[in-house]
Amino acid sequence: MTPSHRVSIPTVLMLGAALLLTLYTSLARSDAAPPACVDDVHVAADASAEAQAQAQAAPAMPRLHRHMANRDMDIPTLPRRRPDGGRWRIGYVASGEHDNYERALRYIVDGLQALGWLSIPPIPEGLTGHEIWAFIAANTRSDVVEFVADAWWTPGNFDNSRRPAMRFSIANRLRERHDIDLIIAMGTMAGQDMVKLGAPVPTVVASTSDAIDAHIAKSAKDSGLDNLFVHIYPERYVRQLRLFHETVAFKTLGLVYENTREGRLFSAVDAIERVARELDVTLVRCDARTQGQDAEATMRNVEKCYREISSQVDAVYVTTHVGITPLTIGRVAQILRDAKVPSFSMHGSEDVRHGILMSLAQSDHTPLGLFFAEAIARIFNGAKPRQLKQIWRDPATIALNLETARLIGFDPPVDVLLAADEVYETR
Repeated sequence: MTPSHRVSIPTVLMLGAALLLTLYTSLARSDAAPPACVDDVHVAADASAEAQAQAQAAPAMPRLHRHMANRDMDIPTLPRRRPDGGRWRIGYVASGEHDNYERALRYIVDGLQALGWLSIPPIPEGLTGHEIWAFIAANTRSDVVEFVADAWWTPGNFDNSRRPAMRFSIANRLRERHDIDLIIAMGTMAGQDMVKLGAPVPTVVASTSDAIDAHIAKSAKDSGLDNLFVHIYPERYVRQLRLFHETVAFKTLGLVYENTREGRLFSAVDAIERVARELDVTLVRCDARTQGQDAEATMRNVEKCYREISSQVDAVYVTTHVGITPLTIGRVAQILRDAKVPSFSMHGSEDVRHGILMSLAQSDHTPLGLFFAEAIARIFNGAKPRQLKQIWRDPATIALNLETARLIGFDPPVDVLLAADEVYETR
């Protein structure tokens, strides 16, 4: 639980009950808990003597990591230099500036630090994506890995017209200089761009809304390219919407997104449409344009859309959108509060802290950072990216804003309160 202010006594009692229930469940399941990363087939493999020796010398892993992806591979995660004795060199491609990407990059770096590949001081808050990359490149201390300061690409801020030139620049750098060993591709457009290039070097794709629908990965179990590893979270948004519908029995649902191919992918519209049909829910849509708009115009479009739909629906699903940032989400939340409409954020609990009614909680990102770091470590130790299991699901816990619930006249069901891992009394 992460309250922003003191929590009321009834809330404390309910959350105390939730804690006891959680502890009881954890003890009951400790011997047979499924891995946090799920795949249908686990191939039994005996570790080599070398791998066993390395494992004994490995830094202590957070407990959750012991049951995660690719644990049955005999390829270790311990730090090692390139075969020529040099350091592994990492580059970065982003779809644009977005706090999801910046947060994911921080988690990956934290994961690599936990695995012993590097040390780095805390990354300052309030930096842009490029500034974060520059800080990482300048402040990473490692004998085995480096983040190359000028190996950073983005097509402006989600600017389709600049993507061909960016791809040409990446391809030329890789072909002419041969100085990048792995690329982190952050976001749907970045993943698509690296796939279009054929993933000429090992590529790790993170922070996509739906990598399969976006034709980045061939399937959940097969990236489709030997040099490609993609985080896959099956049915993420279907799971969110089902939870929201169980909590708020809505018949009409508001949806704001940019009605372009890229905008639909970014907001996972295809998945939302599928679950809406399954639940017999009517979608009320609004097209909030971003292409060709500056940041202020984009946000005005977003606010206008939320005002329009909030008077027409029983609930609103707040999708990921370029115009919604940590600086602007509070304005969207206030619009929905004023309209007394229940809301659920696709993005996560940060939006709940700013006034959205609920989302899935994100109190601990250590397992996700380790998921990516483990993949990178195994690639540097000889694994083909395509060999690695791509599926990772975060734990199903709820973030809830009780002040928003009171303001809109919503009484959360007891089971939702018990399942809430992050509860906010005020924003």
